[in-house]
Amino acid sequence: MVTAVQETGIEIPMVVVNDTSSKSYDPDLVADSVNNPISLSTLRLFRDVFERERWWSCVIAERKLAEQLGLSDTAEQRIPVEDVPVFDDSDIRYVEPIQDGAWSRFPPDIVNEVGDRTDVVVRYGFDLIEGDILNAPRDGVLSFHPADIRQYRGLGPPQAYLDGQTRVGITLQRLSSDIDAGEIIAIEHRDVDDCLTLWDVYDRLRDVQRRLLAAGITNLRDPNFEPTSPDTLGPYYSVTDRREPVFALQILGKNVSGYLTRVRSQSRPDMTSR
Repeated sequence: MVTAVQETGIEIPMVVVNDTSSKSYDPDLVADSVNNPISLSTLRLFRDVFERERWWSCVIAERKLAEQLGLSDTAEQRIPVEDVPVFDDSDIRYVEPIQDGAWSRFPPDIVNEVGDRTDVVVRYGFDLIEGDILNAPRDGVLSFHPADIRQYRGLGPPQAYLDGQTRVGITLQRLSSDIDAGEIIAIEHRDVDDCLTLWDVYDRLRDVQRRLLAAGITNLRDPNFEPTSPDTLGPYYSVTDRREPVFALQILGKNVSGYLTRVRSQSRPDMTSR
């Protein structure tokens, strides 16, 4: 978002935050566990995560452990929305969406305010959304999918990583009523053949995401721009697949193999210096 603001000069009149007050986990506990070394709060969080994510929680724990052991430099940081500089002049609204199974709808007053005050919405931090919000702003709701939706829908990078893909896309799509089936506003592909772990893949795609939003905003401002409607869509991989033991353990094993490769390469003598 920072890059988009700097490169396009957009204004952010409002930020709608998913209200976590009714959820089973404490956002402050999550931030403390993510931002700091392993502690009792980390163990408490793991218990909560395991209730939701089952076997995938082991993969999440592996990432934190690798960070602490110095095997990974892909550490995450979480800060409150109020502390994000580009939101200093934004009105922040905390909203509990109306749940319908896996889908969420926004209350009518929020939908109306979004339509009145914004030209486009960028979705972060909500699960699947549907309803009038998709058409409230003039240019709809944009969302990142960390894969090319014409190849992978749903789970995305973990499945592509297991498949041994050496090149992965990231899509900025205009959301529709179907999962990962919207118009393509911007898309970019990156080589990931040198990425040793799933987290390396995610980091590389995150770097792309920082500038892809700016490209998408620029496209929407161009009167001659026509978004791409995919002729075909990739198969849908449910995010619940990652909770299954076989899938999670395959990811875990491949990540561990990547860490071992990294350690061996770092300990190998540099023959060019002799």
